[in-house]
Amino acid sequence: MSSIKVSPVDPANPDLGAVVDNINLETMTDTDFTTLRNALYTYNVVCIKNQSNCTPRTQAELTRRFEPQARSYGHGKTIDAKRSILHPDLKTIPHQPEVQVIGNGFISEYEGLKNATLKHPHHRTFHQTVIPDDQDLDFTRFYRWHIDAALYGDLHPPLVTSLMAVKVPAGRTQTVLYDDGSNDTLSVPLGTTAFVSGYTMFDNLTPEQKEFVLMSKVEYAPHPYVWISTAKSRPDGLGMVSEGKEVAIEHLPPIEHADDIQVLPMAWQNPVTRKFALQIHPSVVRKIHLRDGSVIDDLDRVREIVHDLQRPGIAPELVYAHDWEEGDLVLFNNHGVLHSVVGAFDKDEVRLFRQCNLAASRPPVGPTMSVAIA
Repeated sequence: MSSIKVSPVDPANPDLGAVVDNINLETMTDTDFTTLRNALYTYNVVCIKNQSNCTPRTQAELTRRFEPQARSYGHGKTIDAKRSILHPDLKTIPHQPEVQVIGNGFISEYEGLKNATLKHPHHRTFHQTVIPDDQDLDFTRFYRWHIDAALYGDLHPPLVTSLMAVKVPAGRTQTVLYDDGSNDTLSVPLGTTAFVSGYTMFDNLTPEQKEFVLMSKVEYAPHPYVWISTAKSRPDGLGMVSEGKEVAIEHLPPIEHADDIQVLPMAWQNPVTRKFALQIHPSVVRKIHLRDGSVIDDLDRVREIVHDLQRPGIAPELVYAHDWEEGDLVLFNNHGVLHSVVGAFDKDEVRLFRQCNLAASRPPVGPTMSVAIA
């Protein structure tokens, strides 16, 4: 029997957030790992405290343990990296290439990286509208709600992402503005990572919406993070504004194989609870494939459909905004939650995190026809 203790962050929101105590990552037994895995797929975001001694290698090995067949970093080697919207956000640890360094500020040396300037993503570089500069340190937005996934080629969405807090600025909070006409706001710790449950998002759909989600698939754009590099996001971070600013398909890198374009279920099944999550990356979706074989390819309509399905699930009371402390190692179920970078830092506020995810060996498990009809 494992001695690991698992405590939900909020018993009123039981599928989103838990703290795991009494665990040693270096000596974790198979029984301990089973307990940890069950906790992850029950609470979907779990935090292991006081892990400052966790090395990049241990982090990578722990992440891989959820799927031993996984090998490469979840985004692989990004084609046309300089045009990709992911390009400024990540630095690779030289001796552990599955692990990326993210954050804000100047780092003179860390794990083989020297004189690195980290750039925390800011909504003014990505959103169609922005918060005025004089309000920037008090107010912020969800930068981009997303799944960690390449969504192109043979790189299947990673099962699990691990985030390690090495250096965390503290001392103030910010207010997230949805700025979408709802007057929704959310007070958050500086530099939080925000999570929402795809299972709650699915459960809160109408019966008609659930049938639509269970019977439909989404098609993602080729080279998706280059495709949206010239477009802008909605103010709530939940998908793009349709202005015709996406990179034209003929101006993207070549599509080497027709099946490099990924078509995935809208609903992904939890391996432990068997529940379905509404799991769509709203920024890079391009088409919707319907049950009868027809395809919705009007981009504005596709985005409106997806936004209507997902927007109730990011309501303030449904968001878990993790209050980071140095040494926190957070694991999240990348097949069951959406997450977003949040916050705006002053130039002297240094944030240093490590991120690891590994491309899965198989695509997400969606509904079977019999399950969907039932």
